[in-house]
Amino acid sequence: MLNLKSLESFRAIMQTGSATAAAKQMGLTQPGVSRLLASLEHLVGFQLFYREHSRLIATAEAQRLSSEIDMLLNNADRFLALAQSMRRIDSGSLTIVAPASFSSGPLADAVASFIRRFPAISVSLDSHSPQQARELVAQRSIDCGFIQLPEQHPGLISYPILSSAMICAVPKHHALAKQSSISLQQLSREPLIMLGQGRPSRQNLEQLFRRAGVNLQVRLETHNVATACAFVKRNLGIAIINQILAMQYMDDNISLIPLQDTISHQYGFIHSAHAPMPRLVQAFYQHCMAFFAEAEK
Repeated sequence: MLNLKSLESFRAIMQTGSATAAAKQMGLTQPGVSRLLASLEHLVGFQLFYREHSRLIATAEAQRLSSEIDMLLNNADRFLALAQSMRRIDSGSLTIVAPASFSSGPLADAVASFIRRFPAISVSLDSHSPQQARELVAQRSIDCGFIQLPEQHPGLISYPILSSAMICAVPKHHALAKQSSISLQQLSREPLIMLGQGRPSRQNLEQLFRRAGVNLQVRLETHNVATACAFVKRNLGIAIINQILAMQYMDDNISLIPLQDTISHQYGFIHSAHAPMPRLVQAFYQHCMAFFAEAEK
């Protein structure tokens, strides 16, 4: 078997011209270097150096092999440097997919703090439909992502990472804007701005209203928290939205009031089930877990 130490001893002798000097350069004994050279000569099947007075002179064969051995050792050095870089998790690239409102809200701060911690890492953050996001992560086209739970895709592994209650976004001068909380019954005659028609989170909310015997007075439908808040600010109605996503759209024209008997959204961190979580992805996941846990305190 080819031994890197034997190759290093060959290079050191080529550079220094003696086994003694090569041993000093490598931090070994002279007999140790001689044994490594003998092992390499036995492997290749011919003599690599001959002695002339006190020096070792490279044979013609050794001179031809010298550049190849240098290339092998340089490649080994690059391999070790890359492995050490991966172990330190201080370089590389990370691709992430998440809903747009999640990326611009809670995830933005988590990613920013991760980049400040590892400034040499490049991050690509994208948004797709939930179905496409699942497939991209499962196929390992994207490293990891965030998605609403529960998650049933067979190609994904998911971990709960963050939960958020549904709240009411109310125009600042609305009669309900000063309430400490709002009941479902208080919304029975209010024009509502609703999100996610047909999605499980919307179906759960509609079921909550049915159990309370309250009819939904839907004035406007949207799939975007930013759009819902924009219409609240224009006094078109009250939006029932995810609290953690709504926080980024707060200003003097809107109030966020807790909804009584509310339901919660739970977000999960996902990665492909077809391979172990890479070290960089694992570091990012652990960072997000700690970051969101601190934010929820």
